[in-house]
Amino acid sequence: MQEAYETTEIKPPVTRVGVVGWVRANLFSSVLSSFLTIVTIYFLWKIVPGLIRWALIDSSWTTTGAECREAGGACWSIVTNNVRFIIFGFFPYEWQWRPLLAMIILFTLLIVSRNRRYWKKWLGYSWLIGLFVMGLLLKGGLFGLPPVESTKWSGLPLTLLLSVFGLTAAYPLGVLLALGRQSRMPAIKALSVVYIETIRGVPLISLLFMSSVMFPLFLPEGITINNILRAQVAIILFTAAYIAEVVRGGLQAISRGQYEAAESLGLNYYQKMRLIILPQALKIVIPPSVGILISAFKDTSLVVIIGLFDLLKTTQATLSDPRWMGFSVEAYIFIALIYFTGCFSMSSYSRRLERELYRGT
Repeated sequence: MQEAYETTEIKPPVTRVGVVGWVRANLFSSVLSSFLTIVTIYFLWKIVPGLIRWALIDSSWTTTGAECREAGGACWSIVTNNVRFIIFGFFPYEWQWRPLLAMIILFTLLIVSRNRRYWKKWLGYSWLIGLFVMGLLLKGGLFGLPPVESTKWSGLPLTLLLSVFGLTAAYPLGVLLALGRQSRMPAIKALSVVYIETIRGVPLISLLFMSSVMFPLFLPEGITINNILRAQVAIILFTAAYIAEVVRGGLQAISRGQYEAAESLGLNYYQKMRLIILPQALKIVIPPSVGILISAFKDTSLVVIIGLFDLLKTTQATLSDPRWMGFSVEAYIFIALIYFTGCFSMSSYSRRLERELYRGT
């Protein structure tokens, strides 16, 4: 017994402290994990050095297209030499400070609105004033600003206009449609069901075509609506149908006891929904709602099919220039970063909002 005790080897515990411990626990914790880690490292070793050499070491930033072809690396010059057209499109060159200022106002309002402590009346008034100023900067015609036709609104300002205003208007409309589908009044419920199922049964491209080609045929002679407004309405109607189904799922997740408790307090339908049911339902559906909003933000690029020069279309117009043909990868990487920044910002804010609501702050 004594000999057995003396020959027993006590193995030290695997450390999980420090870099070595983290690597063992997360990268080499099992045979499969070790194999996948080694394969990943091999592919990174093969790909990353060449990618860095192409994107940074051999790249060109301020040269012409011909010089870029001789360099052999990434031609970021297509972005630096055409950034004003890619961003602002056909907006008059000497007045491009106006859409730039409008975007600065919009980003400022969005950043301030991220903080729930600022969700007060003055923020709503700030949005109203900001939207008026942004519209004035783009349209002009007042206070000495020369007017600019909406056909020249293009590039990133047009993308932001379609996405921000579209998402802002689609969400409350989607909530109303969800409530309508849950309504006990047969007419309202039937109209909501028909609308939601019809819109969800067709792609966004078809709605954009209808708004651009078919809708003008039903207007009285002499009355026209510009393409931007028609595309904006199509995006709103399309996104609202998907938001409605997500919100309806949140409403169904609320227990019957919540409805009965609200009714026992003597609250009417409007008070019950506004004060008790909707706050809980909308909190539940934050993740899928943000997923739909992100998809809608990216889908605004589809307006290129009806002739609107959004960010994607101005990039394609730049690539059609013979001097810059063959550098589409660099141009598309640039606009992909812009789209990624917008989508990541919405995703990160939704996670932050979830944490705050979970803590009850």
